[in-house]
Amino acid sequence: MCGFCGFAGELLQEKADVLNRMMNKIVHRGPDSAGTHIDKDVALGFRRLSIMDLDYGSQPMYNETGDVVITFNGEIYNYGELREDLEAKGHVFANHADTECLIHAYEEYGKEMLNKLRGMFAFVIWDSKKKLLFGARDFFGIKPFYYTQVGNTLVFGSEIKSILAYPGVKKEVNEAALESYLSFQYSVLPETFFSGIFKLMPSHCFTFQNGTMTVERYWQPSFEEKEGKTFEETVEEIDAVMQDSIKAHKISDVEVGSFLSSGVDSSYVAACFHGDKTFTVGFDYEKYNEIDFAKKLSKKIEIDNYSKLISKEEYWDILPTVQYHMDEPLADPSAVALYFVSQTAAKHVKVALSGEGADEFFGGYNIYKEPDALRPIARLPRPVRKALGKVASAIPFHVKGKNYLIRGSKDLEERFIGNANLFSVKDRAKVLKHPKGHPTPMEITKPLYDQVKGKEDVTRMQYIDLNLWLIGDILLKADKMSMANSLEVRVPFLDRRVFDVARTLPKRYKVTKENTKVAMRAAANRYVPDMVAEKKKLGFPVPIRIWLKEDKYYQQVKEAFLSQEAAAFFQTNEIVRLLDDHKAGHADHSRKIWAIYMFLVWHKKYFVDAA
Repeated sequence: MCGFCGFAGELLQEKADVLNRMMNKIVHRGPDSAGTHIDKDVALGFRRLSIMDLDYGSQPMYNETGDVVITFNGEIYNYGELREDLEAKGHVFANHADTECLIHAYEEYGKEMLNKLRGMFAFVIWDSKKKLLFGARDFFGIKPFYYTQVGNTLVFGSEIKSILAYPGVKKEVNEAALESYLSFQYSVLPETFFSGIFKLMPSHCFTFQNGTMTVERYWQPSFEEKEGKTFEETVEEIDAVMQDSIKAHKISDVEVGSFLSSGVDSSYVAACFHGDKTFTVGFDYEKYNEIDFAKKLSKKIEIDNYSKLISKEEYWDILPTVQYHMDEPLADPSAVALYFVSQTAAKHVKVALSGEGADEFFGGYNIYKEPDALRPIARLPRPVRKALGKVASAIPFHVKGKNYLIRGSKDLEERFIGNANLFSVKDRAKVLKHPKGHPTPMEITKPLYDQVKGKEDVTRMQYIDLNLWLIGDILLKADKMSMANSLEVRVPFLDRRVFDVARTLPKRYKVTKENTKVAMRAAANRYVPDMVAEKKKLGFPVPIRIWLKEDKYYQQVKEAFLSQEAAAFFQTNEIVRLLDDHKAGHADHSRKIWAIYMFLVWHKKYFVDAA
């Protein structure tokens, strides 16, 4: 695990100094060592967190003739079998690092190498003979990759902050990203919050040659329900592939631990990884503390548990640090909990397993129950549904059933943009100083819905979350919060072989009126107590709704809302009204308030404090 950065094309005179400045911005990703490769066409920088082949795994790494060089962030779990294949074809290896497999796979297969990989990865390969830079990001977006062009030079890195250190990169807020963020709670567009800096999207690769960047998709996830297997056969298949994935994800030359909340996903992994240490955080509030639950499970499965109780003061004090490491604003309150659990784990191990991806693969979010709940109204003719929704929306106060009628009046494409849906287009126009209205959430999700036409609703919802929420929220915070603490997080659910099983599940094995992740829970139930396997999903619960009503934090947020920086982007009276209504108990606006506040915290860190 590591971080890398660099540039290719027309190089600066002071290229070594520039590369070092870029590398210094990501020391946290690799505190163990550093390496560079600089020639007249390319400059590659690398920071290493030593996990595999501790003696010989340093990067940049070369082929035996020295004309192909790589920097790589991630882990290739099938590198052993890949190596056997490549050695049989005559390739000569100098070490036992998975990185070297990528070099020889590129030489043998070119871009076709990507579909032979099992793992998480972002990398760049410089082919000096062809004067070509080739790079790629893994199938689900576990590892990040960012890039921009300055003239005929491609500038890239594992984090945006290293790109910002390159001369000529203009630091400007992308207001289109802000507008979409208010709806989705994360940066959803390919262009980041920094104008002109882009994400390489998951399952995409690129070539850069003669000043031209060409990006293409190399793999497309798809869901295809298959009937014919009994529930018991399905559970057996899920468990078999998960055991195989957990075993693969434990391959390491250093000790591996596991995160553990009270939920089924991390509990399943922790109960099966056969390690010695689990890590948990909680808050000193009823229903917001999972530590006792995690300790009971750890005791039952005979694993040591290390925990941390996060105080209010610690939580609020760390927010600027969290948003700095995130690179782009993220309004998910659980990101801070992930920062502290990573910090706790990093005191004991360099690698930790985690449960990300189970919900998207196996149908775990409670919102996935909604199609069944709305079925009675969904059977009505569309004009009747629309009329009922219009009447319900006109009621100026809350009555039982109002929200049901409003949501039931909408088609799935109208009501579901992912696991978060904060500001509507109309509401965000009220709070923004310069609303443009585009792209709307539906314009962003439409191409994805078009790809799953004819599928049942839960599968369509999974597909939206797999392509948006998982990438923009779940995996962003997993990578950035762990690497901020020099910890590698591995995610056994997000494995191609696991997805090959999950993608075929019939809806009844995923979601019912009573439960989510039905078949996966049954597989987990073989190893964890019933109280865990059947427990309602919480994630990392954070009491921001309560805190925002406390005078200390209300005043802190209000000060930010009344700042000169806030006035540049928002209608101050509107955002203060949201805050005041929340404090008075008129409505729960906590998530909307948090989205605005996190943007302002991020903006201050990157544009005010860094000015």
